[in-house]
Amino acid sequence: MEKIEVGEIFTITDENDEELEVEILASVNIEGTEYVAVGFVEDIQEETEEDIDVFFLSVDEEGDFNAVESDEEFEKVSAAFDEILDEE
Repeated sequence: MEKIEVGEIFTITDENDEELEVEILASVNIEGTEYVAVGFVEDIQEETEEDIDVFFLSVDEEGDFNAVESDEEFEKVSAAFDEILDEE
């Protein structure tokens, strides 16, 4: 699997089949699963850091991105990214 680079921009399709460009803001490996924090490119260009909607995706073996489904998983991932982003 190719390495995920922070700053990489890719397109995801939302539930309305609209294509959205997102930028990888950070990545973290938790218990063997790779997760990325992403934000919408247009938000990042227009907004200050506080205003960006960040959301988390897990990355499977094929390198496909999947939404974080459970609240429990979300909490775990969110906490890990908080630690990373606080260090910068």
